[in-house]
Amino acid sequence: MAPPTGAQIIARSLRDIGVTVIFGIVGIPVVEIAEEAINLGIRFIGFRNEQAAGYAASAYGYLTGRPGVCLVVGGPGVLHAMAGLGNSNVNAFPLLLLAGSSETHLVSKGAFQELDAISLLTPHTKLALRPTSLESIPDAIQRTYRTSWYGRPGTSFVDLPADLIKSALEEVENVTEAAPIPDAPKGGVEEARLFKIAQLIKAAKAPLVVIGKGAAYARAEGVIRELIDKTNLPFLPTPMGKGVVSDSHRANTASARSTALKEADVVLILGARLNWILHFGDAPKWNAAAKLIQVDISAEEIGQNQGNAELGIVGDLTVVVSQLTQSLGNWSYSTTSSPYIQHLSDSKSKNESAAAFKASSSKNPLTYAHAFSVIERTLRRLSLPESAGIVYISEGANTMDISRSVFPVSHPRLRLDAGTYATMGVGLGYAIAAHAAYNGPAAEGNSGPARRKKVVALEGDSAFGFSAMEIETMARYGMDVLIFVMNNGGVYHGDSDDAEEWLKMQTKTQEGTHEGGLRSTSLGWEVGYEKIAEACGGTGYLVRTPEDLEKATMEGFREKKVCVVNVIIESGKGGKLEFGWQAGGGKGKKKTAKL
Repeated sequence: MAPPTGAQIIARSLRDIGVTVIFGIVGIPVVEIAEEAINLGIRFIGFRNEQAAGYAASAYGYLTGRPGVCLVVGGPGVLHAMAGLGNSNVNAFPLLLLAGSSETHLVSKGAFQELDAISLLTPHTKLALRPTSLESIPDAIQRTYRTSWYGRPGTSFVDLPADLIKSALEEVENVTEAAPIPDAPKGGVEEARLFKIAQLIKAAKAPLVVIGKGAAYARAEGVIRELIDKTNLPFLPTPMGKGVVSDSHRANTASARSTALKEADVVLILGARLNWILHFGDAPKWNAAAKLIQVDISAEEIGQNQGNAELGIVGDLTVVVSQLTQSLGNWSYSTTSSPYIQHLSDSKSKNESAAAFKASSSKNPLTYAHAFSVIERTLRRLSLPESAGIVYISEGANTMDISRSVFPVSHPRLRLDAGTYATMGVGLGYAIAAHAAYNGPAAEGNSGPARRKKVVALEGDSAFGFSAMEIETMARYGMDVLIFVMNNGGVYHGDSDDAEEWLKMQTKTQEGTHEGGLRSTSLGWEVGYEKIAEACGGTGYLVRTPEDLEKATMEGFREKKVCVVNVIIESGKGGKLEFGWQAGGGKGKKKTAKL
């Protein structure tokens, strides 16, 4: 038997630690690693851009609870993959990035795709290593994989020089094989602090539990559902915390979000950060006198912004929440005579009525709200939320902001969006990751009763453009993803609902006329995005009416190949350029457009 090469040792090490799928783009010299991995039964999903591959690998880590693996070439491949690396770190998704690099003896000579990736990525990763020998490869891969996973999840990086990949080992017995890595130990909270927090919750007049995507990642849905059911505590999910407790649960305050934040006096924050998504815990969005109790795996998060470090808990949610439920005993929050609960109920009724009114609009072109209502109603007939048969991906400022309250989920890890980094372009990579996690040969993801899940991506036309060629990736691997492109012809909004008017604006821009031309937010007029799917072997629909949208949704859901539904909606011309999450401000602050 021939001695193993570096590529073979790398592939074997990945297999031995339990890796079943790799996302990436190959080239010299990493193509040999991918081929050896395929030979060992590891699935390789080849992308059209390293950014999308990095996004997919990071989302796969979130969905499966184990690090996703991304393989790219050196130099420009690493630079492109940095987008996924940043997204992984900010969202706390576990990711292992592997990249090729120049031969070690050519460093500093201007070698092919030369880049000092270790120096570049060390500040942005939990651990960055370059194996010094073939014998050290298994340990390097094992250490970086574990580091990206344990504690607060993030990215680790392994730099793999071309000469190391291609060379063969002389003494096979000198290599110690990598071994499967067990789940990280789980820590709880000390009794004194637990008692103090339980007493605060019991004494609260307006308690609230905020459930973040960290709770979904931690697989803490069982203990959190038990807490909510036993105590009657109102809860508010963050956009990716939806489903940890079913959206249909009676205690869900999502449709009364502003009221819940303004009136809550004791808030238990489970796996969510007090960042822009939660308005930093600041008044006037929040009750200035509220006691904020943070529970997080990362000690650095405790006390951030308006969090109270004296009340914070560092620990695993599955352990801490179980301890807290036991400490609360038979206590439950009385909702019968609570002004707070009445205010929440009134706010829910008002907001839900307003949303229903918007959804009923018969305007032509379609509005966001009406289009989403048609899609949701049709999908509900095909797959009830309780069955957990659909994974929703959402990106694009308006698309994401409006759709988050329209599509209910009853189980965790069934909704992904641009997340903490508000990264546009993640959608199709995330959709591929979701398909691989729930429907792939290994199918390491799980959530709710349905084993197989339809992946539905709701894309703004601008966001879709970042990674539209990954439609070909989906087609190549037989991924039956259903994609809706909300086509308003612009970033945030378009320029016109009239073709002749838009063409006049385009002509002025092409002639160099500044006034009356296309703006910086402009995209093409009614671009035929559905044709991309058709060109790649999928199915495409162009829709303008509720009836056509309902039909396309029905047929697209049943399709066995990738499907793009191009939904022409109103341009929203003249609308204020403001993202809903950043709208408004404190008293006395001037409101300005946030792009």
